[in-house]
Amino acid sequence: MQPFRLHILGCGSAKPTPRHNPSSQIVELRSKMFMIDCGEGTQTALCSAHIGFNKLNTVFISHLHGDHCFGLIGMISSFGLMGRVHPLHIYAHKNLQQLLQLQLEMFCANLGFRVELHPIDTDKSSVIYEDRSLTVTTIPLNHRVPCCGFLFREKPTLPHIRRDMIDYYQIPFSQINNIKNGQSWTTPDGQIIDASRLTTPPDIPRSYAYCSDTRFSPTIVPIIKDVDLLYHEATYADDKQQEADKYHHSTARQAAQIAQMSDARRLLIGHYSARYNDESILLNEAREVFPNTFLAKEKTIFTI
Repeated sequence: MQPFRLHILGCGSAKPTPRHNPSSQIVELRSKMFMIDCGEGTQTALCSAHIGFNKLNTVFISHLHGDHCFGLIGMISSFGLMGRVHPLHIYAHKNLQQLLQLQLEMFCANLGFRVELHPIDTDKSSVIYEDRSLTVTTIPLNHRVPCCGFLFREKPTLPHIRRDMIDYYQIPFSQINNIKNGQSWTTPDGQIIDASRLTTPPDIPRSYAYCSDTRFSPTIVPIIKDVDLLYHEATYADDKQQEADKYHHSTARQAAQIAQMSDARRLLIGHYSARYNDESILLNEAREVFPNTFLAKEKTIFTI
């Protein structure tokens, strides 16, 4: 099974603190790297995590609040100084276009690569990225500005070849792909061997959902149903429910309720209010509803 991992660069503290970085994550699938959000200091976190800049070709920005995008122009500038030539694709709300263009003209006039912005509609769920390995689908969220999360879903793979059966029937290597695609094998004496006898079932496709700043929003549940790993903001504890409502954020308990309702396998919470020196209060409240909950922490890697 190919690696499918989540690298936490910034756990998403609502305000910068000595303990946490603003929001940024890397989704790694089959040696490809996808960045989600790019808060201030992300390029430093990338270096610290020993993730090669040239491996990163795609960035998804959930919304245009500074703690989710202030690190973007600095990272682009550094890419240019390092001699990057491959295009960088950015998926974000259309309002980023004007701001980013001004910054590129001011700070990156002689950039050696293209920066391509792909506007996304944060009000509806749609596939915005697709390659041979996965799809990325938007998750409309309820925040003070247009905002969406992202669902990374691995595409189904082909069945696995049974080497013992291939050797037994002396099937040539040139027929392996045909068998994986369901074609039977006919032996020299005319016996037909069904492909199901020559293979084992494929790996179950894996998925990761990133739900950044948002109020409690059960409307997202059908989109993220049965997700393997769910990241959901948990800015406040229960005693700050009014503040969560006022500023369009969620409590840890509400994040856990979304995980429970969507039948997620694991929940990762982050975007902690700076008031909490110890996030265990948030973890404990979430685990009362959804026991398989974990805290997002910088330099942590989660295997999906």
